[in-house]
Amino acid sequence: MAEQFLSTASLVDALADADFDRPPALVSNAHVTGLGVARALAAHDVPVIALDRAGGGAGGASTDADGTVRHDGLAPPSDAVAFAGAVTYPLDDLDGFRADVEAIVDAAGTEAVAFGCMDEWALAYAEAEPAGVRLPFSGIDTLDDVLNKSALYATCEALGVPYPETYRLAETADAATGAENADATVDEAADALGFPLVVKPELKRDFEEAFGTNVIEVANREEFADTVAAASEAGIAVMAQKRVDIATGRDHSLASYVPPSGVDDALAVVGNAAIRYPQQFGTSCLVETADEPAIEARALAVLEDAGYHGISEAEFVYDADREEFLLLDVNTRPWKWIGLPVAAGANLPMAAYAAVTDAEYESPGVEPARWVSLRDYLALLAGDDAVWDQLSPADWRRLVSGAFEREGDLTAAVYRPSDPAPAAKLFETEFVDRDYYCSC
Repeated sequence: MAEQFLSTASLVDALADADFDRPPALVSNAHVTGLGVARALAAHDVPVIALDRAGGGAGGASTDADGTVRHDGLAPPSDAVAFAGAVTYPLDDLDGFRADVEAIVDAAGTEAVAFGCMDEWALAYAEAEPAGVRLPFSGIDTLDDVLNKSALYATCEALGVPYPETYRLAETADAATGAENADATVDEAADALGFPLVVKPELKRDFEEAFGTNVIEVANREEFADTVAAASEAGIAVMAQKRVDIATGRDHSLASYVPPSGVDDALAVVGNAAIRYPQQFGTSCLVETADEPAIEARALAVLEDAGYHGISEAEFVYDADREEFLLLDVNTRPWKWIGLPVAAGANLPMAAYAAVTDAEYESPGVEPARWVSLRDYLALLAGDDAVWDQLSPADWRRLVSGAFEREGDLTAAVYRPSDPAPAAKLFETEFVDRDYYCSC
């Protein structure tokens, strides 16, 4: 258990006194997703070093006399995390990030395996290529091809995979990279799509830093023009997309690990985000395994065409007007409900780790499972929107008693009585006046 979140220098000092019998995993960020990855790896005795920016948000934090810094993420106090500490945020200084990671790996005395749990971290590991770090996923060129929505939707078009009606905007086209797509002006896109519509970036990372979100819904032509102008000024290529009449509760994703040998050997589970908080466009709070072979086939076809290997989540929504699933996005990294496939019998992080080390992993087979983020789920049930509780009295008894860890098909995002510190920290941070920078 990492009892403290250390400064980079203090973490280097601590690692110099540690012994590792196998390559440790570098898990970034160190919040809910990082916690899920750490627990999945620790279940197979993989040592985990959680790395994040200081303070859990922009601006960093001062170092205390004992070498610790403030961090609000939930992964560091987990028993699954051996060490935790700060590194330079890669979007602020990629070279500084590389130097910090290389110092950490050098102090550990062994190579390490990187798990980026948000786009900027996965891309930073791939782009910086720190010495001594093994990547269990494709290189930066392939990542950019998959994450670039123009390239992704061009692939969908070629493969016959349905996706939302989308126009790449000429006003920001000079900022674009990747495959060409049909350009349109603001007026042309507005006339074709109508309002409201959504504005999305081709590549999320810079857009999120500039606008604080990865999608903006605009209600009229003036809002649309203002958003596109701001993106153009920031040098960010964006596209206009028809607002999909999404059938609530029918969002599905393919959770998979594709090895370098290809999609024929993929380990995959389809998950249905049955409930989100807020309901329409919010974060997943109850996800269930689902039998949707068409979604699996379409997602794997896209990944195969891109030549991608590694962990990914391919997101589909159900368009009530078109009466079909549409591919929205592919996340080339672990995501918030990574614990669902693990609970179902497909430990994607361990499969990825084993592919680049001497470790071995074989799935025992996939069984039905459910995942719940209790913080979000309880907030939804307590809110003004009428939502029926989807958990049974037996589910609640198992959750409260802790028996869900030993029986039943339900797992939780943070709460785990056998590893109580992350849930305790959530209580500590939930009721104070400061925000962690990401729900993931």
